[in-house]
Amino acid sequence: MEKKRKPKNSIKQETDLSMWWWLTHRGISAVFVSISLFVVLVRVGVSVHPYSGASDPPKFGDFEAQRHWMEITTNLPVTEWYRNSSVNDLTYWGLDYPPLTAYQSYVHGRFIKFFNPESVALYSSRGYESYIGKLLMRWTVLMSDVLIFFPAVLYYVFAYYSSNGLKQRNDVAWHVAMMLLNPCLILIDHGHFQYNCISLGLTVAAVAAILSDRDVVGSILYCLALNHKQMSAYFAPAFFGYLLGKCLKRQYPIFEVVKLGLAVVGTFALVWWPYLQYEAFLEVLSRLAPFERGIYEDYVANFWCTSSVLIKWKRLFTTERLRLLSLTATICACIPSMVQLIWVPTKRTFLYGLLSSSLSFYLFSYQVHEKSILLPLLPASFLALEEPLMLWWLMHHAMLSMFPLLNRDKLVLPYIALHGLFTLIFYAPGGRQDAKKTPTLLVILRACLCASSFGLHVIYLTMTPPRKYPFLFEAIIMLFCFLQFVSIFVFSNTKQWTLMRHSKSKDKVKKHV
Repeated sequence: MEKKRKPKNSIKQETDLSMWWWLTHRGISAVFVSISLFVVLVRVGVSVHPYSGASDPPKFGDFEAQRHWMEITTNLPVTEWYRNSSVNDLTYWGLDYPPLTAYQSYVHGRFIKFFNPESVALYSSRGYESYIGKLLMRWTVLMSDVLIFFPAVLYYVFAYYSSNGLKQRNDVAWHVAMMLLNPCLILIDHGHFQYNCISLGLTVAAVAAILSDRDVVGSILYCLALNHKQMSAYFAPAFFGYLLGKCLKRQYPIFEVVKLGLAVVGTFALVWWPYLQYEAFLEVLSRLAPFERGIYEDYVANFWCTSSVLIKWKRLFTTERLRLLSLTATICACIPSMVQLIWVPTKRTFLYGLLSSSLSFYLFSYQVHEKSILLPLLPASFLALEEPLMLWWLMHHAMLSMFPLLNRDKLVLPYIALHGLFTLIFYAPGGRQDAKKTPTLLVILRACLCASSFGLHVIYLTMTPPRKYPFLFEAIIMLFCFLQFVSIFVFSNTKQWTLMRHSKSKDKVKKHV
């Protein structure tokens, strides 16, 4: 039979559409590169400031922890990395992240060893702080950011705008800037010194793959994020709920579930291959659950720390009981969002579910650090175009919640500069117009919150707390931020269920039509 020829008009329309898509995406790439160059300069500027534990013996800080892991992984066999021994004292910054972090430390360690072997020499390099050593360490973070987080953001932008319809280029540029100029991430990774850009970058790529309907790829990427930092589990209920709900709506649900399950198991098996023996597996696992540190660390703006002002959790309950309490509270907080995703899995509710899930963990899970607020900030940046006010709200108070930590690291100057830069770009002419359409009541509320936040900064920097309550100011900041995080948590869950009702009502209309 002779094939039917497409009408000339149809061919022309398809050609025009393809050309329009190509030109638009080429434009997005050009905008992305321009913003990226500026953002790299910002990161370099922050990296010249002090870091965690600078010139502060005997254990120094996070900079020394990361350097020490490079020392261990480049000088000892893989089976000794998590094992306490005469050559690997786990009380001195022992590895306490999953194997992918150890492999990353090995790669970075080999790079540094090539240029400056003294930086990672066994034993003798402890507390090593030479100029070249610090420069190489900073370089590894910058390259990790550029090679993993930046491409993941570009992938997400393509996936998001392809699934939601391409909008004006200034919207795209503004969204990219909001994701790459996250002041909290820049200050922690390039100031305080960590590699959150790797696990967060893998998570961004996983979300982008799922928005592109590449569920197997998304599952693999998320497993890699989970195997880099266990805190990536903050997103697990959202990934699980959405993917399970999507599988259940397919023609062969069991096959779909098995397919994703094999991808997950295969990824974990590959990453954990050197530690699959029972004893080695338990050694690593015991390092990933630091229960001895307590239910929270420092003054973190979550439920357990905030309520400890009235309820002395650590005195009233044993560690085992607190673990059970925090697990129960976290599951209860996650369930509404997860149920909604299983029931009506849509891409929009998936993004809100990521925020709801990560806030559930931040507010109620065991052993939460101030830096953990980076995880809820990620899905908030995903939703920047839809919820600009929510992003500003969360970012502003996330910065405040980390201020005592960053002040200890002597990062106040870059803190002020990045806070100002983010605010300037957020309200830049030609940016997201929704920020200008805020109701008057919210404008007044935001002004009050800004004034309160400014006052807390001034008080913290200029006043001395009463001798009887040396951490009074930290406690006030913690309580203030906790109330904002709870508000965002309630909003995110409410929005999820609202979107579900809208989705179901649209389906009913389609059926009637």
